[in-house]
Amino acid sequence: MKNIKYFTILSILLTAMTLLSGCGDDNAEEAGEKVDQVMTDAGNAVEDACEDVKEGVDADDTDC
Repeated sequence: MKNIKYFTILSILLTAMTLLSGCGDDNAEEAGEKVDQVMTDAGNAVEDACEDVKEGVDADDTDC
């Protein structure tokens, strides 16, 4: 349950960041860098959540 809520919040934030970066007066390069950073953070969050789940079920391989 915790992971579903976490992924939902992450998806909402990613969508908001993408929309807001396109609405600002910043140039396209800065907007692209922000989107790249958000995507990297999202990927890291997914990996962390996967590792937490594997640790929770005492899996032998905790690397995702």
